[in-house]
Amino acid sequence: MKTFEIFSTNLPVGERYTIKKTRFVPIHEIKEPKRISIVTGIHGDELEGQFVVYLLVDWLRKNPEKINGIVDLYPAVNSLGIDSITRSFPVYEVDLNRAFPGGASSFLPSHVVYELSQDVKGSDIAIDIHSSNIFLKEIPQIRINKEFSEATYPLAKQLNCDFIWIHDAITVLEATFSHTMNSMGTKTLVVEMGLGMNLTQKYGYQLLTGILNLMKSEGIIITDEEFDVIEPFTSEVGDVFFLNAEASGLFIQEIKHCAVINKGDKIGQIVDPLTAEVRSEVFAPNKGILFTLREFPVVYEGSLLARIFGEKDD
Repeated sequence: MKTFEIFSTNLPVGERYTIKKTRFVPIHEIKEPKRISIVTGIHGDELEGQFVVYLLVDWLRKNPEKINGIVDLYPAVNSLGIDSITRSFPVYEVDLNRAFPGGASSFLPSHVVYELSQDVKGSDIAIDIHSSNIFLKEIPQIRINKEFSEATYPLAKQLNCDFIWIHDAITVLEATFSHTMNSMGTKTLVVEMGLGMNLTQKYGYQLLTGILNLMKSEGIIITDEEFDVIEPFTSEVGDVFFLNAEASGLFIQEIKHCAVINKGDKIGQIVDPLTAEVRSEVFAPNKGILFTLREFPVVYEGSLLARIFGEKDD
């Protein structure tokens, strides 16, 4: 195990900003070993991925003889955002996941994402771990751009996530880490799970199992250990329904996250604390799985409250 600085620069306050990675390599010589890169912390308010990296480092340190490829781990890309508890890149207020591929001679956030993508370039597989935000809680899911789904979908099924969401290309996605790396030839998956500024340990262990299962399947680790993984449901055989607030107020949940629900089930209500008036009641428009649920209770008209996955023929 070795730790490297892949990028470093002076800051105006007399400090330095750095991006570090930890690399694991086989203890025996391997001809043309496969390489996997795990990237987390592109958003400063997303911490779930750091817990996954901790668990993975712990496993690899205890099992060096099982490593049969190169494993690169980038736990805190936006370390300034993590230190200041902000989603974007501080001072510049730039979302790093909308700044790829960047450039070496551009302004600092663009230079940061350029150096990251150049360092990850050449990996066979990359996994970009996100944690939703402070408003919404997500079950472990993989989001795949339809443009690259033929190559990435088989890998996604190995990752022990509950849901694979294959979506159509949107212009802004071309500025993300995953689109950039897929365009460079690295099969890249985006994992969303948990809640911003939180650690959901259950989800962390679930994804660890999936990453180990994927690495075993790809020959990056060699082990007799069997990893029991979930058979995910996929948006290819279903529809995603969005529930948005019809009024402003305080959203009170009346159902658990990740519940299987029926059409007409009450998900919650939006109330006015000043008058105790119920401004809106929220009901499920279809039968399915509540894979996204709002955790931050203050809402405004149009705020996303929930996402439900249901079968297309429902």
